[in-house]
Amino acid sequence: MTENSPRKVLITGGTGLIGSRLSELLIDAGYEVALLSREPAKSSHYHSFRWDPAAGTIDEAAVPYADYIVNLAGASVSGGKWTDERKHDIMGSRLGGLALLHRELAKPGHHVQAFVSASAIGVYGDTGAQLLTEESSPGLPTHDFLADVAHQWELAAAPVAALGIRTVVPRIGVVLSTAGGALPQIAKPVKLGAGAALGSGKQFMSWIHLDDICRLFMAMLDDTSWEGTYNAVAPHPVTNEEFTKELAQVLHRPLLLPKVPAFGLKLALGEMSEIVLASQNVSAAKVLAQGFTYEFPELHGALVALYAGA
Repeated sequence: MTENSPRKVLITGGTGLIGSRLSELLIDAGYEVALLSREPAKSSHYHSFRWDPAAGTIDEAAVPYADYIVNLAGASVSGGKWTDERKHDIMGSRLGGLALLHRELAKPGHHVQAFVSASAIGVYGDTGAQLLTEESSPGLPTHDFLADVAHQWELAAAPVAALGIRTVVPRIGVVLSTAGGALPQIAKPVKLGAGAALGSGKQFMSWIHLDDICRLFMAMLDDTSWEGTYNAVAPHPVTNEEFTKELAQVLHRPLLLPKVPAFGLKLALGEMSEIVLASQNVSAAKVLAQGFTYEFPELHGALVALYAGA
């Protein structure tokens, strides 16, 4: 990399919610971006390399292209009921991709300076009001599929760090965006005037605005002092009830219904109800101590920015 050449970022899962916005912000900041994809789109704005984690194949030019790699690849946990087949896909898509990247990064001839590999706050399990730091124990995998997935995901990134490549693992909270993720699903009944807290409503939601998570990823690439695990959440988690009330206020809608009972959600969603019923009160202190400044530290401001003019 010469002094004036743009820094090159290779992103897996680059067409997803975070990857799409991160790519835009990286380009705006003067980076060059390429995507690692199972089906490279000819119409994409970005150069694409083909890979197939399930088959263990990857374009041999992909890793040597990169100065930095951002790993976001993995089947969505909210894309349907958790059948055995779907669980296998959720876990396998994460672990297979990391195994393949490790294999390539172990070869000579690349110049990757940093590796940012996503995880999720689900790693902590359902922990009530307990304040969770990066040192908190992972949830028990036997009782909690999401905790197991996130824990295995992190363990699969460890061999990359063992190669001597600076590795950062952001544990991502509920990402707020109107373009996808959980927020449009939560907002749908609220917009119809049928909004209600879910379950007890006392479960904590640790959230982050889409732009803040992308800016955080960029800080992790840019600054060599970032290394290891970080809670990628805003500094002010809220309960599900507080979240629902704030959202109704921003959308100028009443909250008419009582809480949606947990048993009803379990009936409708099965095990996937863990996503909305689990409580995670996650601390952002370590990220703040790194000097990161949130554009949206408070939920009200984040929702107003997302629904301006709604």
